[in-house]
Amino acid sequence: MKQVKKQCMLIIGSQYGDEGKGKFTDILADEYDYIVRFQGGDNAGHSIVIKGVKYKLRLIPSGIFKPNKKAVIGHGVVVNPKTLIKEINYLKQNGFNTKGRLFVSNRAHVITDYHIAIDKYYEDLKGDQKVGTTLCGIGPCYADKIQRVGIRTSDLLDKDELRKKIELSFRTKKAILPAVGFSKNDINKLVNEYYDLGQQIKPYITNTIDLLNDAYKVGKKILFEGAQGTFLDIDMGTYPYVTSSSTVAGVSSGSGISITKMHNVLSIVKAYTSRVGEGPFIAEIDGKIADYIRERGSEYGTVTKRPRRVGWLDLVMLRYAVNVVGTTEIALTLLDVLSGLKEIKVCVAYKYKNKTIHEILPDNKQYALCKPIYKTFKGWKEDITLIKHFKDLPKNAQAYINFLSKQLDTPITYISVGNDRIRTIKH
Repeated sequence: MKQVKKQCMLIIGSQYGDEGKGKFTDILADEYDYIVRFQGGDNAGHSIVIKGVKYKLRLIPSGIFKPNKKAVIGHGVVVNPKTLIKEINYLKQNGFNTKGRLFVSNRAHVITDYHIAIDKYYEDLKGDQKVGTTLCGIGPCYADKIQRVGIRTSDLLDKDELRKKIELSFRTKKAILPAVGFSKNDINKLVNEYYDLGQQIKPYITNTIDLLNDAYKVGKKILFEGAQGTFLDIDMGTYPYVTSSSTVAGVSSGSGISITKMHNVLSIVKAYTSRVGEGPFIAEIDGKIADYIRERGSEYGTVTKRPRRVGWLDLVMLRYAVNVVGTTEIALTLLDVLSGLKEIKVCVAYKYKNKTIHEILPDNKQYALCKPIYKTFKGWKEDITLIKHFKDLPKNAQAYINFLSKQLDTPITYISVGNDRIRTIKH
């Protein structure tokens, strides 16, 4: 299928994250001038394999690996400056230059050490109702943003302003700070520490809203790299087992580029499903098949290292994702992981209270009661990692892909058959 080049493209995960967005950002970055992160924070691990070497990032857009491309961290991202500095140094140590290529919004909110401490404290309080957060301080930082007591990257550059912001934040937290190991006596230390961090990232801080809109006006192409996945969206995901930002609608509010300029949406769909943390997972499986998929797919959290829960592909989820995201095309990833299975299942509907349904129930207790209704496909034994054309895939793999595309009424334009960027079929 011939690809239509658009000035703006959004790459977004269609499941619970970890679908392989980083790989396709890396592949498509060749065609774009700017690569933008617009939500989330350093809780979003992206892995890129280049010439057999795996690189991992949590905050900086993975397009930074492309020479002469500009990577932008938009104001919708919450930034831990310590992580940012570590990643800048990591990139330099591996031969990737960030000078003049990395831009951080001067409106992005800052994650501090007390946000991380509060995150752990709240998670512990929830007990058996815990969310399974990465404990990176993401939620408490977004909470400060909404309560209008947050610290932004521009504040790090003005010591007096930074002090005022930290003092205000502490006043609103006086009841909880002792429980997480902080007091007024820590303010001076925090001011000095985060001012110093601000000086280190000062060369990267800029007005990214004007940067991106000016680039758009002169015809530059912009690629938006989503973090996490559709079902971790704060509003449209399986709340409360979600992330703290909008993974779906945050592209405009988190970058400053109007949604009307998003011409193309590439949804990344893993050939099966995985999930980190708590929450309902209707098509989840366990036992030998789950272990087989987990090990072949390296299903362990990039940030947390936790083993991911795995399951079959869920078309009820994917139809929902295609609708709310506005998907124009799909990239199917990790198809090679399924090689060697005798049978492959796809959840096509749910059974709920003796009724067949095709919707995601908003009440998690009710949703968790749903049982999967499966369609079973014959598997394939062949190693598909070296295949370059769709017609050369095993017939059973072709049947699986064609079924998915028809059911989702969306073209599958890319098929990933291995970790490396060259292990990709254009369809």
